[in-house]
Amino acid sequence: MILLTEECNGHSRNNSIEDRGTQLPGHTETDRLQQNKDTVFFRDGVRRIDFILSYLDDKDGEKKQERRREFEANLRKAGLELETEDKSDSDDLKTYFLKIHAPWEVLATYADVLKIKVPFKESDIPHGQDVPLEWLSRPFRLPEKVMRPQPDYFTSPFDKDKIDFFLIKNRDTFFPPSTRNRIVYYILSRCPYYKEDRKETDKKGIKRLLNNGTYTSAFPLHDCRYWERNTNEQCESERYHLYKNWARFLSFYKEQPLNLIRKYYGEKIGIYFAWLGFYTEMLFFAAVMGVICFTYGVLSYDDNLTSKEICDPSIGGSIVMCPLCDKKCSYWKLNSTCLSSWQSHLFDNEGTVFFAMFMGIWVTLFLEFWKRRQAQLEYEWDLVDFEEEQQQLQIRPEFETRCTDQRLNRITQEMEPYLPLPKKCGLFCLSGVTVLFWMLLIVACITGVIVYRLAVYAAFASIMKDSPTKKIHLVGSLITPQLATSVTASFINFVIIMILNFFYERVAIWITDMEIPKTHLEYENKLTMKMFLFQFVNYYSSCFYVAFFKGKFVGYPGNYTYMFGKYSRLRNEECDPGGCLIELTTQLVIVMTGKQVCGNIQEALLPLLRNWWCSRKARKDQYSRWEQDHDLQNFSQLGLFYEYLEMVIQFGFITLFVASFPLAPLLALCNNILEVRVDAWKFTTQFRRPVAAKAHNIGAWQEILNVVAIFVQIYVFIAFIMAFTSDMIPRLVYLYAYHPGSEATMSGYINNSLSVYDISQIPLLSTPEEGAIPAWFNSSFITTCRYRDYRYPPGHQRQYSHTMQFWHILAAKLAFIIIMEHVVFVVKFFVAWLIPDVPSEVKARIKRERYLIQEYLHNYEVEKLKIQLSQSFIIEAKPEVCTTTDKHDVLSECL
Repeated sequence: MILLTEECNGHSRNNSIEDRGTQLPGHTETDRLQQNKDTVFFRDGVRRIDFILSYLDDKDGEKKQERRREFEANLRKAGLELETEDKSDSDDLKTYFLKIHAPWEVLATYADVLKIKVPFKESDIPHGQDVPLEWLSRPFRLPEKVMRPQPDYFTSPFDKDKIDFFLIKNRDTFFPPSTRNRIVYYILSRCPYYKEDRKETDKKGIKRLLNNGTYTSAFPLHDCRYWERNTNEQCESERYHLYKNWARFLSFYKEQPLNLIRKYYGEKIGIYFAWLGFYTEMLFFAAVMGVICFTYGVLSYDDNLTSKEICDPSIGGSIVMCPLCDKKCSYWKLNSTCLSSWQSHLFDNEGTVFFAMFMGIWVTLFLEFWKRRQAQLEYEWDLVDFEEEQQQLQIRPEFETRCTDQRLNRITQEMEPYLPLPKKCGLFCLSGVTVLFWMLLIVACITGVIVYRLAVYAAFASIMKDSPTKKIHLVGSLITPQLATSVTASFINFVIIMILNFFYERVAIWITDMEIPKTHLEYENKLTMKMFLFQFVNYYSSCFYVAFFKGKFVGYPGNYTYMFGKYSRLRNEECDPGGCLIELTTQLVIVMTGKQVCGNIQEALLPLLRNWWCSRKARKDQYSRWEQDHDLQNFSQLGLFYEYLEMVIQFGFITLFVASFPLAPLLALCNNILEVRVDAWKFTTQFRRPVAAKAHNIGAWQEILNVVAIFVQIYVFIAFIMAFTSDMIPRLVYLYAYHPGSEATMSGYINNSLSVYDISQIPLLSTPEEGAIPAWFNSSFITTCRYRDYRYPPGHQRQYSHTMQFWHILAAKLAFIIIMEHVVFVVKFFVAWLIPDVPSEVKARIKRERYLIQEYLHNYEVEKLKIQLSQSFIIEAKPEVCTTTDKHDVLSECL
């Protein structure tokens, strides 16, 4: 939809009192700037600046000067109008600025080439029906002029030969600035810089000129300063409205002005913020369910018989547990894990099962409703018949430079560079080996962290055997060897994750460059897959270990399993009697929260420091609009890549491992509310205005989200965590099958879940040292110890082998996984069938628009032919006029 707006004319006038009142601290020095420099127009105040190129006057830049001369001459031949600002007028006295304006003829020609949709009739379809209790949403709404900066139009691809078919009120303002800069960039990316007598087809495009240093930057201008309106009252000052209503954190509870974002920045950036906002809205429902699940754990705190038995001195205090490590660890009483058992109950309770099933269904709802929202945006933003723009499929300058082989293009019948298949396969194999090496490096680092856990646990157990931490006020009694090992290992793992992430990001870019992708779209997709694959292993591997490996391959006293063999003395870790879920919770909280905090510091704090430093340097009386934008950060082609990556990694955390921490969606919701405003602040205040680009979806990230959803739904990742990490299934089996009394209760569960071992049979290698044995341990009275497993006691004919209850619990776990998989799978397909990808209202609007286009084109052609026929006849006799009228009717019917 195209808005017919009135642009600024660049005339200067004094700031109003209202504008002065909205200025930010630190900007008073810029109030004295001459307004004629802070303009988006040429010196004549009429022609709008559509693009800016900057360059330096190098002493050894004769080749660059020649390239610039040829390039600018070819731009003039293409119809663009240029105006240069001398370096003496710039802030640093070194930079030249080339201003570019596209006149109507150029805009009309390329709008026809690019098939840009423009309005031909105002929409007669109402925005929507009145919603009951609509007044409740008014505090969250923005003003209508911000939410809908332009009327709704029926649109059609622009045709230069049918100018009067479209709603053109003013040619200067018919194409909005975002469309104008897109057209100019299209010309810049294809304009050659070779002389006419030398046809060097590889020498074309502004990207190559930026790469070889001929120009230092290329960017469209912001329409005003972000902290004040433009001095012209008729100017919309869209950047100012975006900052005021969208980028400030105090607007966190307000809806996003997506139409204004799309109008100012283009569809590609608009679709990102639409997806981020929709994802945040859907997180609200997951967060509510997570809080309900956690609240249930808190309210049922006193009804937890398992924890009561562990903490009871007569039950848990009388149960002596076998040592958790060799030599340094001693026998310990079960009630020493009283606190961790209560903590486990907060997250590992009956409500967690229902929450896990809810999250499996939530993933399907999120993806299905996003498809509907995306279809609605495709219609509203004229992307229904969108195909990838030629500029996205344009050959990369690096590909043209490094590929010396040529072959005939069957479509264009022109010679073009190409990468031979043997070389392509060799580069692909080298890239694959590099990615595999880094993944093995991650596995090695995780193995190192596991070794740390095994080795340090014994050290912590030795240090804390006399309870020196009890002397620490408030928290001393909470510190146990298990907690100390888990927390320190999680922090070390997080530091390793961030270090590997820092280096691999550069390696991924390097190996992607080495593969020499042909197009920018191919480059971005390859880098996306490499980065996500690495990040998936890097961030999730430690959680995988705790969820599926820790405590699963321990063995039993007298036959323990060791990580690197018996003589390494690194015995595999055991879980607490309450299960490993609380440790998975600790791991998830530290890694997920740490990543979000570091990301927000990097995105918000560092730009603020840079802003402060730059504001100290820029204190000049002359500071033009192009210089202000030149000093901002460049928005690279991969600018949105890192934003998507951060959110998709978070999506994996809250779906794959959410059963261990129901409050994870709440943390993600709080982070995303801040993330939306931080990203908005960066776009409006820290970045140059990006070139408007089209995109009808979120690209390769949609497929990645689908893959994560497959892990959650089809492979029922959450069900595996509930079955093999949580202690829920063993408790249910005991409750309904092995409880000795007539009434089904959990009393006696702890004693039932612990097996017995004869202390005299413990090998010398595993026997605690003399100094490690606590004072309360009397070997004369205590002859057995307990361990977490289901095995026959000593003296039984099948002593230390698994009991039948173990196999019943295993069967119950597998049955739970299968049942949950089928339930989620059926619900997934039912929801997908129930919710159509495209809303019926959108389908009706699309059909209505296509019908109107055909009808209006028909009437337009008929009227055009009538005018032509009437001009071909002068005055005819009355009967002849009737004949002509009949001819018109027949012609109208034929058309």
